Parts: sequence; C-alpha cells; structure tokens
Amino acid sequence: MRDEPTGITAELLLRAYASGIFPMAETAAAEDIFWVDPRWRGILPLDGFHVPRRLARSFRNEDFDIRIDRDFPAVVRACGERPETWINPAIEALYCELHRMGYAHSVEIWSGEDLAGGLYGVALGGAFFGESMFSRRRDTSKFALIALVARLNAGGFRLLDTQFVTAHLTGFGAVEISRASYRDRLEAALAVPADFFALPRDAGRQRLLQLSTQTS
Repeated sequence: MRDEPTGITAELLLRAYASGIFPMAETAAAEDIFWVDPRWRGILPLDGFHVPRRLARSFRNEDFDIRIDRDFPAVVRACGERPETWINPAIEALYCELHRMGYAHSVEIWSGEDLAGGLYGVALGGAFFGESMFSRRRDTSKFALIALVARLNAGGFRLLDTQFVTAHLTGFGAVEISRASYRDRLEAALAVPADFFALPRDAGRQRLLQLSTQTS
C-alpha cells in the first residue's frame, strides 16, 4: 500500500508504526512521503539471531567503540548518503524529532573521532523498528546490529522489525512473515514494557555477544 500522506507529525508517525505501516520517500530529492504496508514483512527473530564465527572474532578484536545516541542526526544522514535512498529531508527531520522525544535511537560504531558505521530505528513498547544502517569500514553496520540485538534482548523486547529481508540480513536469521502474522506479533510486542537502556552503555563486547545469542 502506498498512499501519500499530508501533514505528517512525529505523533502520527508513532501511530502509524503501532498500526503496522511506515513511511518512505521515492528519492532523497522527493518532496512527498508515502506509507508502506508490505504484504510480506521482514523480521529478525531475537531468539534466533545468528553471528558467524568470523564476525564474532572481529567484533571482539577490532579497534572501535560502540556508542548509543551519541550523534543520531549524523547516523540518519550517513544512512541517506548512497546513490539510491528513501531518506529525504522530511524523513530525516521526522526521525530526529522522534529521537528528541525519546523514541528513536542510534547504535554507532566509532573509530577514534570518526563515525565508521551504525544504524537507527524506533522503539515502541517491546517492538524495535529498524530503519536503516550504513558502513564506512568493513563490518561496522554488522557490529552495530550485534550490539542492537544484545540491547533488545537485555531490555525485554519481543520484535525486531527489519521491514524487508535483504541478503545482508538473511545471514543473521532474518525471515519474512505475512502481514497478518506481523500484526499479531506487533500487537503482542506493543503490550510489553521493554527498556532500551536496561543494558549499560559501556557493556563489554563479550557480554554483547552472549546476549545476541547464537554463533557458528
């Protein structure tokens, strides 16, 4: 479903997420935003997240820092810096407003003073709606995803919505479910009082790996 909305506010956006839809723009230059309600929805089961052994070793040993919400606007901008993107200025402004309201968060990978990778999304009840991720160095978006899943598991979240399933996400265990099944899971997750900050911001990497679950 693609219906062009008018007068979108942060409050309306939260209601849209709670009903199972999300916004996109055709391009970075597009003035309009449309609602998306996929027939098949991508999710990443939090109890079935898979971390390949090579990636786990890199996560433990690479020289980087993990930060939460250090520079949310920079993460959104970085996610939109690609030849084809659905993040236009209106999308960027809306999510920055949700961040100021305490609903949108970023998981960031820093190399010194350089933002090397990360992701952002929206937390509502026990659901986290993953929006986008980026890498400026090898594996940095994957490192951010490991840290996110650990944080969601520690905080009692029940649903990690990826919107669509990509080859990048399939390797971690992402699957497609029907719209009806997604809405059932969403309703159950929204009723859960989860805490995005239950896990300390400075949690060690081994702890993050343990919380993000399976390796092979």
